Amino acid sequence: MDRPQIKAILDLLKLRYGSREFHPSFEPLAELIQTILSQNTSDHNSRPAFKALRETFSSWDSLLAAEVEDIAEPIKGGGLGLIKSQRIQQALKEIKSRRGKLDLQFLNDMPVEEARDWLRQLPGVGYKTANCVLLFALGKPALPVDTHIFRVSRRLDLIDQKDTLDKAHRLLEVMVPREDIYEFHVLMIEHGRRTCIAQRPRCAQCVLKDICPSFSKLAAPPADRRDK
Repeated sequence: MDRPQIKAILDLLKLRYGSREFHPSFEPLAELIQTILSQNTSDHNSRPAFKALRETFSSWDSLLAAEVEDIAEPIKGGGLGLIKSQRIQQALKEIKSRRGKLDLQFLNDMPVEEARDWLRQLPGVGYKTANCVLLFALGKPALPVDTHIFRVSRRLDLIDQKDTLDKAHRLLEVMVPREDIYEFHVLMIEHGRRTCIAQRPRCAQCVLKDICPSFSKLAAPPADRRDK
């Protein structure tokens, strides 16, 4: 699909869910830690874990100096506490080694590709995590692709069924106009959670059904799908 079609998708999603404006979440280093905590778990679990971490440690330097077990304790409710504690501490150690202080605000002065490459050199930081930091903390046009966006984009034929998640990041980021990346990310996730769900998508209520290439197949009764 080309940009006018992306615009048509966005217009319909905004009609259904409302427009979304960008507001910075945390400063970049806090966003990095929050995103690492959210890996392989839900926001429902990761947000309380992040809050507990901030309440336990007075600064990121104090967290860096702590024992891994002491970091794992307040975040254990978020899942994979020990593993994520190690990832967070390793990332902080690398940042301190390379920059001399725990601060990622300098990324704001870099082009997106350069800033993303810098982040991806940190332990435990992949394409999606780096993009989350750049988009949510700095408002840069970097598009994180989660499971909802990946699924909906496949059903809309924005990406091929054989495309990997890493490839989907690159393809969609080029496809979506830079000024629409934040709204595309937020609205596609909401659509994936509320309508275009993984099992038994609610196609009859879908605002995109008239332009969705998968509508006729997904909206068919189960018996009809097996016959195809």
